[in-house]
Amino acid sequence: MASPNDSKAGSYHHGDLRNALIVAAAELIEESGSTDFAMIDAARRAGVSSAAPYRHFRDKNSLLDAVAELGFLGLTEAGNAATAGQPQGSAEAIIALGKAYIGFVTSHPQFYSLMWGDMSWREVPAEQEKQSGSCFYALADAVGAWCRANGRDDEDVLQLSIKLWALAHGLSSIAMHGHVDYFLPQADAYALLESSTHTFLEGVRRGA
Repeated sequence: MASPNDSKAGSYHHGDLRNALIVAAAELIEESGSTDFAMIDAARRAGVSSAAPYRHFRDKNSLLDAVAELGFLGLTEAGNAATAGQPQGSAEAIIALGKAYIGFVTSHPQFYSLMWGDMSWREVPAEQEKQSGSCFYALADAVGAWCRANGRDDEDVLQLSIKLWALAHGLSSIAMHGHVDYFLPQADAYALLESSTHTFLEGVRRGA
């Protein structure tokens, strides 16, 4: 992906300008902790004219959509890296995905609301839907492989995956806001995810 620099608009290839603006907006969000910036701020950050962003983005909301897509892509890559060395069909592969989820959210809290917050103000673009779906279906693939490896082929994989996603998502949100140890001193989000996942999968394995 292109990085923002001080080049003039004319030096960008068609796709590079779009990518540079997305990266510029993402950096502004990461630095400020909010989406309270103007299109001209992203243009300045990318080193292009104030009119340049509108060649690729209808308005600020469409630029934010693209930043959310970038966030989901980063989450997918984090999950892929975490499971690269895990045995297929193992509980460890599922746990690795959950830990990667927590790690990504707590490392990039500025993007949490953008990726998962209220989207009633806009239509979710097809590419963003695809990116968010790829994160979930990576989990579903791992859960399906675990079910087959443990003789639970009759299980509803999507139902199980949603429950495990809710576990990771909930712990990520709590950890992001610094409340993991609110009721239990020294509680750790990663350890809670690991133990809870093992407990959940053991119940599924026993047919509970």
